[in-house]
Amino acid sequence: MKIYSWNINGIRAAEKKGLFDWIMKTSPDILCLQETKARPEQLTKTFFNLPGYTPMWESAEKKGYSSVAVYAKQPPREVENLGEREFDVEGRTQVLYYDNFTLVNAYFPNSQPEGARIDYKIGFCDTLLARCEKLAASGQNVIICGDYNIAHKPIDLARPKQNEGNPGYLPEERAWMDKFIGMGYKDTFRMFNLEPGNYTWWSYRSNARANNVGWRLDYFCVHKDFKPNIQRAEILPGVMGSDHCPVAIEMD
Repeated sequence: MKIYSWNINGIRAAEKKGLFDWIMKTSPDILCLQETKARPEQLTKTFFNLPGYTPMWESAEKKGYSSVAVYAKQPPREVENLGEREFDVEGRTQVLYYDNFTLVNAYFPNSQPEGARIDYKIGFCDTLLARCEKLAASGQNVIICGDYNIAHKPIDLARPKQNEGNPGYLPEERAWMDKFIGMGYKDTFRMFNLEPGNYTWWSYRSNARANNVGWRLDYFCVHKDFKPNIQRAEILPGVMGSDHCPVAIEMD
């Protein structure tokens, strides 16, 4: 089974850039999307009639903001949000229950310049982690994918020294990732690739993508008990259509 995750920075814009053609060509079993920036009532029937897929939406109350979605060949038994209104009003989380695993599709908040939303972000992170811990304790195989909006280690961004005070690389964010990983969650990409220069987001400014001056903000993490089931993890920097690129795992 192959699961993909992609912050598409607006599903309506991505559709015009060939999103659905890419889906049909790539044929993911499950595709998790972040920052769709749309409510279902804002979309045409094209977004609901992709052959072979069931779409599922979790949208922010504010139109054109945040929001996540999933396209799945096999729909889950159940879909929930995070269950905390403070975060669910921004449409940031889907929890999808399958027979052999539980998949969390998440769009983590941006901490904003000067850490203006750092408390909100860490609150979201801790609430999500508590939910994952509860799932794992009940015997669920937990997968958490999405745009974490955190570069964990210096290897995860091109210019760590210059960005130490910037959102996505603040000490509080990196410390939370340390805690998360320390509690038994595995960064699947780093299970297979320990090389620098692997990024998932590039600024639109200064020709950053062409020069590969980027950040690794998008992850698939799994609870340690599910680690043996992950056969492959990859970043797909050649896929265009957003300032992020897709990431993927293959599992048995």
